[in-house]
Amino acid sequence: MSATATEPQPTEPPSRVLRAAFRAFAAIERVGNKLPNPFWLFWILAGVVIVLSAILAAAGVSTVHPGTHDTIEVQSLLSKAGLTMMVEGAVENFATFPPLATILIVGFGISVAQASGLFTALLRRMVARVPGKYLTFALSMTAMVAHVAGDAAYVTLIPLGALIFRAAGRSPVLGCIVAYVSISAGYDASPSLTTTDVLLSSISTAAAHTIDPGYVVTPVANYFFGLASSVLVALVITVVVEKVISKRSDLAPDEPVKALSTEEAEAIALTPEQRRALRTTGLTALGFIAALAVAMTPANSPLRGEHGSLVESPVISGMPVVLFLFFSLLGWVYGRMTGTFRAAGDLVDALVEGTRSFAPILVLFFAISQFLAYFKWTNIGNVIAIEGAETLKEMRLSGWAVLVGIAVLITFMNLVITSGSALWALAAPVLVPMLMLIGIEPETTQAVYRVADSVTNCVTPMSPYFAMCLAFVQQHKKSAGIGTLASFTIPIAAVVWIAWVLFFVAWYLLGIPFGVS
Repeated sequence: MSATATEPQPTEPPSRVLRAAFRAFAAIERVGNKLPNPFWLFWILAGVVIVLSAILAAAGVSTVHPGTHDTIEVQSLLSKAGLTMMVEGAVENFATFPPLATILIVGFGISVAQASGLFTALLRRMVARVPGKYLTFALSMTAMVAHVAGDAAYVTLIPLGALIFRAAGRSPVLGCIVAYVSISAGYDASPSLTTTDVLLSSISTAAAHTIDPGYVVTPVANYFFGLASSVLVALVITVVVEKVISKRSDLAPDEPVKALSTEEAEAIALTPEQRRALRTTGLTALGFIAALAVAMTPANSPLRGEHGSLVESPVISGMPVVLFLFFSLLGWVYGRMTGTFRAAGDLVDALVEGTRSFAPILVLFFAISQFLAYFKWTNIGNVIAIEGAETLKEMRLSGWAVLVGIAVLITFMNLVITSGSALWALAAPVLVPMLMLIGIEPETTQAVYRVADSVTNCVTPMSPYFAMCLAFVQQHKKSAGIGTLASFTIPIAAVVWIAWVLFFVAWYLLGIPFGVS
């Protein structure tokens, strides 16, 4: 994809609400552009913690742990002990950062599947032969599945969405919008486990240890909710698009929709070889799952936990390794059958190439790990969590009201800090222990975070994928600008946010488990 020659300009819609939203987003963009790179942002925050810890320690700030009744005092990082921790503990802080190893291990497997061409073929297969009346839902649901491919889903599915809609005689602009909104607004909803599950659960576990050192948030802790949410979000997007967005006259591309060329049709269709490879890969996936289920069936299976527990089993605690093996196996089978992998060395090359894509994450994780270590050592997080919990108890708010308030807070924060892992690393050390103290489990806090962290992804000008989607749209409608795209994404995001938050509240009030915990 190449950038357009001219800088996209906002277009003013007739709606007062949208005009006000555009002005707000323009302000957010100006503020966001002044923020440093997340790497430097966390070092700045670390500096704030250093200074604040010294001030609070000198003032004798402390609190009492409600469980142990121990006095917790703020410790100064400018003390001898604090300086020693920062210097001597830097390597350990990074090496023991919970998401570091897990994201790498799962990412290795996904790299193999991605390099083999499996994900691209699967996405094409899912939408290639769908009847026209189901096309929007099929594309949206395919985007939910595509979350397993991470950010690669944007590059693959947005142009594919345009082609699929063109093939059905509909506006390719609408195809781009449906694909983009479905990937971004529903980013934390998926019918399958993704790297996000592993990443967020690791951060949540570390945050929960403030209150309960033995607490574990598993990668499948939100699986049931994520699976149901993926269907809900796809349905909501489909209804809004078909009932409202598709009726707009400004969806028409610059040129009338024409039949696909031979080259474009081939970009959608799969070869007989690819179809055979997909079938075999699907059978392999079923075989892997069946073998794992059979191995865990005996009560004395070594893959079960203490007293035959399934939840506390090596499979759940070692889920990153299971996912690595699963995706590597499927990628290898598909790659061998299609010829993208011809020798064992090709698999190693895929792992190496995938590792390169993790470089920005590793750099960011170094800064985050130091900030969190400082924050934890000073006890500032403990004091905020305990005092915040006491305040919430005094306010006598219902649990669902507290959670909705957090959803609103995270939603606005996500407009500026678009990295889900960075935002959760910032929020979890306070929110998770604070809500644990008023009886709300970390799995629940993580679930509401995922709702709020997802929806505004498709409207924030700080997201690099907003510009990417705009560039794809401009291939079909050159006059489209930031305002054009935002005028489509804002209404969809607003309805998805309301529907998803209400769905979360209903789930919470009914006491349905969010996943396996």
